[in-house]
Amino acid sequence: MSMFGRSTYSSAGYAAFRPSYPSVLYDRVLRFHGIEAPSFPSPPSSLPAAGTLLDLGCGHGLVARALAPFFSRVIALDPSVGMVEQARKLSGDNPKITVKQGGAEDLSFLDENAVDCVVAGQAAHWFDFSKLWPALARVVKRGGTLAFWGYKDHIIVGRPETTSIFDKFIYGETEPVLGVESMMRFWEQPGRNILRDSLQVVVPPETEWEQVVRIAWDPDCVTGDLSNAPEEATWLRRRLKLGELEGYLRTFSAFSGWKAAHPDMKSRADGGDGDIVDLMFDEVVAAVPEWKAAGDQWPEIEVDAIWGTVLLMAKRR
Repeated sequence: MSMFGRSTYSSAGYAAFRPSYPSVLYDRVLRFHGIEAPSFPSPPSSLPAAGTLLDLGCGHGLVARALAPFFSRVIALDPSVGMVEQARKLSGDNPKITVKQGGAEDLSFLDENAVDCVVAGQAAHWFDFSKLWPALARVVKRGGTLAFWGYKDHIIVGRPETTSIFDKFIYGETEPVLGVESMMRFWEQPGRNILRDSLQVVVPPETEWEQVVRIAWDPDCVTGDLSNAPEEATWLRRRLKLGELEGYLRTFSAFSGWKAAHPDMKSRADGGDGDIVDLMFDEVVAAVPEWKAAGDQWPEIEVDAIWGTVLLMAKRR
């Protein structure tokens, strides 16, 4: 079972700290689907609903809620009980959205040609495509579309000195602090590497899919230079507080695994001496003199973070 599906994982924390997606991404997906004037987030009243949307690995229902105004029906599917509970809670009484528990590979509850558009935000790297491609071939109608996207590693814009610190705590092969192991061995593989490699191994079968588009980008982790970054790929950029960035890192599945393996290292917020994220931010804050000078107020400092991204789209033959 993925770490996200375990009872110890905080689905509420995921909903609170994971970044949302911007209108430029949704507009791109909707245009590919054939909606030329999507006007996200609210479609014009003259725009007809575009059939049924299937949201795989829906998490807390972020994508399902965002795209519901453009479709007559939305089916949101996730294997995690906690995520399904969050999705139902946050989706409220929206009559268009049906949230179901289940894996992406089992679509037996759907009729043939029942789906007009299938999406997956930050989830496709977990799927078993040997089972999913045949399932999608059955349920996605001819002319329907697919859009899978995800975000990878972040940098703080203009603060390249922090990048190597994040890297050694998150992916380091050696101890980032004496006696403390990194998160590296707790990443669920091959999923994490598939995502970091821009879903390159996710290839829609040519017999069933055409017009394949893959847009991928990674920030320069050394300089942080964004001058040559393509606009359609740099869709995940967010102004946030350092304390919020800390909260985001605690939503990593690898952190959840690390925490379970080191119950003796409690976070300072829980009255302990500090866990790996506390130790990471000790170094991050110390690396920037003005952040260090802020003392206990460093969590309120605002920064710009940007993530590497990938967007894969295809049309059903």
